[in-house]
Amino acid sequence: MSAKRVLLIIGGGIAAYKCLELIRRLGDQGIAVRAILTRAGAEFVTPLSVASLTGDKVYTELFSLTDESEMGHIRLSREADLVLVAPATADLMAKMAQGLANDLASTALLATDKPVMIAPTMNSRMWDHPATQRNLATLRADGVTIITPGSGALACGEVGAGRLSEPHEILAAVLDFYAARDGLKPLAGRHALVTAGPTYEAIDPVRYIANRSSGKQGYAIAAALQALGARVTLVSGPTALPDPTGVSVIRIESARDMLKACEAALPADIAVCVAAVADWRIDCDAAQKIKKTGGAPPALSFVENPDILATLSKTGPNRPALVIGFAAETEQVIDHARAKRARKGCDWIVANDVSHATGIMGGDRNSVHLITEAGIDTWPDSPKDNVARDLAARIAQFFANPTKDSAPCP
Repeated sequence: MSAKRVLLIIGGGIAAYKCLELIRRLGDQGIAVRAILTRAGAEFVTPLSVASLTGDKVYTELFSLTDESEMGHIRLSREADLVLVAPATADLMAKMAQGLANDLASTALLATDKPVMIAPTMNSRMWDHPATQRNLATLRADGVTIITPGSGALACGEVGAGRLSEPHEILAAVLDFYAARDGLKPLAGRHALVTAGPTYEAIDPVRYIANRSSGKQGYAIAAALQALGARVTLVSGPTALPDPTGVSVIRIESARDMLKACEAALPADIAVCVAAVADWRIDCDAAQKIKKTGGAPPALSFVENPDILATLSKTGPNRPALVIGFAAETEQVIDHARAKRARKGCDWIVANDVSHATGIMGGDRNSVHLITEAGIDTWPDSPKDNVARDLAARIAQFFANPTKDSAPCP
């Protein structure tokens, strides 16, 4: 990601503070940032804090003799690869849609010949207002990339759509832009092994033990890794999902079958164990259907299934460079996930609360904690496709600098 430059336009709004973290994350990827800070944006973050992180001058005024002689809004708007507006307020979006240019930010946006990406944020009623939606449609038709805001508690005290996307989500969108523009695939040449879905453990030829996993998150991760250039092998338990495009899919039923398929797929650079594997199976499943006789129900004796995550995490010539497990918990999510990471020997754990009330198990959204040697990142509730893209971007970042944010458990 060297020799890349983003012009970041920071609009007004309490969420402007997130841009400081965004600048740091872009810098970690080798992306230089030059910033325009609007007058409203300067009410929430200072030029000094922005300049300290960008290592560059912060531009604020259109009618500045010094700035115009040194740089000028035309050069400023055209020397970047991408113009990113974050946060993009309703006012900035309206100016962009109508072609207004009464300050440095709106003038630079009108003068640029480079791609533009915006991350909107505002009150939910403002977001839903017909005028905002018209402006949004105009910008989309003009080719502006929209990073859709999230939903949740807003700074104004209301709840709804309009939250600025998190820095890691905006970073993922920027990385996607560079990959698409340059035809670069940061995971090209890497082999990723992904497990997904439930396993079925037979009781007899008719009945089995299973769980509520839909496979949606694992399938989304497989697709996201493939989009970044990885060769992906997806080992899937029974699901109703279509095969992700460009992904090699191996369908299995039991935990033992899944382990065999995973071991056969090695070597791999990346292993992401998303599947909800049954912990136990019947020690000897019946050859014929067990009949109800009217007496006591049959006694079932259980044995432990093989531990796929722990097996893949073992030190050896075929151990993937990065092994990621998932921890589906219903209580003490982070504590249990930390213990699981240490117990299994994997590098990262993605933990989530799958209590029935969350709707995560089988649903379309997820809220996760990424636990690594470096610490914990909590990602907000978002569609599972977004979680997958964010995780794939983080994996690509690991291979760009594998010692920076995680190391295998000792």
